Amino acid sequence: MRSVFFTFLLMHIFGCIMAQPLRVAVAGVSHGHAAFILGRPDKGDIQIVGIYEPDTAVARLRARQYHLPQNIFYTNLDKMLDAVKPAAVLAFGSIKAHREVVEAAAPRGIHIMVEKPLATTVADAEYMESLARRHKVQLLTDYETSWYPSVAKTFQLLEDSSYAGKIRKVTVNDGHQGPKEIGCGPEFLNWLTDPVLNGGGALMDFGCYGANLMTALMKNRLPVSVTAVARHFKPQVYPKVEDDATILVDYGDVQCTIQASWNWSFSRKDMEVYGDKGYLIAADKNTLVQRNNERMPAVTRRITATDIPVYEDPFRYLIDVLNGKVNMPAYGLYAPANNVIVVRILAAARESVRTGKAVKF
Repeated sequence: MRSVFFTFLLMHIFGCIMAQPLRVAVAGVSHGHAAFILGRPDKGDIQIVGIYEPDTAVARLRARQYHLPQNIFYTNLDKMLDAVKPAAVLAFGSIKAHREVVEAAAPRGIHIMVEKPLATTVADAEYMESLARRHKVQLLTDYETSWYPSVAKTFQLLEDSSYAGKIRKVTVNDGHQGPKEIGCGPEFLNWLTDPVLNGGGALMDFGCYGANLMTALMKNRLPVSVTAVARHFKPQVYPKVEDDATILVDYGDVQCTIQASWNWSFSRKDMEVYGDKGYLIAADKNTLVQRNNERMPAVTRRITATDIPVYEDPFRYLIDVLNGKVNMPAYGLYAPANNVIVVRILAAARESVRTGKAVKF
């Protein structure tokens, strides 16, 4: 009887431990996407235990916006990590600041999730990936398109049934009217439109989506070359960085065209995949257009998370990765190996813009 009681007690204790929310810290809150975590409904699975923001004006702004207590804000990253000891840290500052976050968190055994892209330079990306590997922590990069049921269904159809046949061409279109035009705050615009802090303009901000998706489709295969052109249609609004870019990523037998812009008539994130048997078009988060028959018209389907397993909450994905419930493949959309290649493609695109020539890999 006693053994049964102790077994029950242990199971109860273990269950309580497993049910504890993931303790996370937030490193930087100047990114407009900080709302993803600060404004996330309380689901009982995540506890924000500390926020690092060196700009006290931005810290006060976020505290007011999201009704956060002042005592969880810090102006020193190392002191915050030592004080609150989170299991993971979420980076919502400039892209250049991602390296600082990984340098501070990885040696402390703290897992990291950064907003897209992983880094502004190849050197930073490779260093961050090596730090995470050395200290055996997870390093995830979050993209909105990773949450899309239409994208997940496209990948499934290509992988499981070869619906479109062998992939020949991919086109990815991402962007909106412009960050200033859609009302991004000055704390976000200050670094988003800086060639050092963001690594560029629209090319980095929206070119990374296509590079991420294509790298996953090609299972981390490196391209043969990257060619890019960039345009400055609104120099009076964005004097330091390009506001439009077209990137051609060539694999020899497959090519991907990435159209990234702060000049679209409306917000868009869509992907077209053309094979030798048909095509799949993820027109938006929940719309998939597909065709692989000459005699049959294209079919438009509404795809939801009930149709295809997909994490529509990136923080739930992070929790399940850390709990061992998800095996993140090396070519996965969040994975560091994928995202180092993404940074290599973006760096090659910037070099192609600079020289006017294709950059060979």
